[in-house]
Amino acid sequence: MKYGASLMLMLSTAMWCGAADNSPEKHIRESAAVLSEIMGARDRGIPEDLLEKAQCVGIIPNLKRAGFIVGAKYGKGVVTCRVNGGWSGPEMVRIEGGSIGFQIGAGETDVVFLVMNERGMNRLMSDKFTVGGDASVMAGPVGRSAQAETDAMMHAEILAWSRSRGVFAGIALDGATMRPDKDDNRAMYGHDVTPQEILHGRLNPPPGADQLFAELNHYPSKNSARNR
Repeated sequence: MKYGASLMLMLSTAMWCGAADNSPEKHIRESAAVLSEIMGARDRGIPEDLLEKAQCVGIIPNLKRAGFIVGAKYGKGVVTCRVNGGWSGPEMVRIEGGSIGFQIGAGETDVVFLVMNERGMNRLMSDKFTVGGDASVMAGPVGRSAQAETDAMMHAEILAWSRSRGVFAGIALDGATMRPDKDDNRAMYGHDVTPQEILHGRLNPPPGADQLFAELNHYPSKNSARNR
């Protein structure tokens, strides 16, 4: 219990320190910058062919993590899905989760995940889902292309990566929970909205999403029937 209390104090302190500008627009700008930097790494980034096949893209910049025996993580970010040859307005989401293991230290990690098929996209429409439980997830490959896709990867609903201290690699998000950030979405769109309205493209994107769309539009859709 003492370790758990200390851990929550560490996370709460980190969240408070970053609250000076915790607006949706800030998270969208940071998400666009993370995607640009990762895809600009070429042979050390996300394979472009996977991004071109993805149904939705999620980015959690500066995911807070802390751990001593019991680990925990918390972050806010953005999800957008393909609609009518373009992208839906951004949905603000929260990701939370814990893990048991020998972890020491605290820090921040950028997380990127691709939702690869309609089944995975449907998970995003729910009020809350558990990654690895409600939706299958795999650590994504790193490199220029993913020609060596395994059968399991081809059928995974979500592929995920992380970047911490300059190291970029695939990660498993098993056990993390994801939910819409209703307050941020209300602030961004001016009224209460649902994930379905946002991710099906029924709402006009806010002007602050232009930079994110500019990055995503480098990778036009190449979805195939096998991903459905």
